Amino acid sequence: MVRVDTEAEPEIRTLSSSVVYSDNWTRLRRDEIERSDGSKGSYAVVERDDFALVIPAEDGGFHLVEEYRHPLGRRGWSFPQGSFPKGSAGGTSEELARTELAQETGLRAARLRHLGALAVAHGMSDQYGEHWLATELTQGEPDLEPEELGLRHAWVPREEFEAMSVDGRIVDTSTLAAYALLLMAERRGEVTLP
Repeated sequence: MVRVDTEAEPEIRTLSSSVVYSDNWTRLRRDEIERSDGSKGSYAVVERDDFALVIPAEDGGFHLVEEYRHPLGRRGWSFPQGSFPKGSAGGTSEELARTELAQETGLRAARLRHLGALAVAHGMSDQYGEHWLATELTQGEPDLEPEELGLRHAWVPREEFEAMSVDGRIVDTSTLAAYALLLMAERRGEVTLP
């Protein structure tokens, strides 16, 4: 994971730390802190494993997945994404991207290009997402995890993707952030979509 340390001394020092809640996906940590001005307080941090997100692109559009998202109480569309299951051997971000793409859509990518790494919610979480562009796709069988029951996969033209981002069918910020990284890579001439 790409992380940039821009400061020699942190502006907030952790005095003590305790785990308030933990399950297979999330840990909630409470830090007692001291700010650079000497004032003290507490800070809640959501710890989650880093994840990979894949933009599967072909024929002037993208493959998306739709699934029910319990925290929102609704279904939503996004690019395929996920993290290694707890207790697994893990692997590289590229291996994770290929695994998530195949599991959720059945697609395999001959080419994968790294677009960038972004913090998901930098004011409350330590989680990063690695964003990838997948091209030269071939279809296989998906292999959904139990948490992904009811997941649907569909190809949409680029114009429809952008309409979905405006009308509320896509509300996932990681999906939109990945699209922004793609647009910038296109503008720099680093990628050309099939």
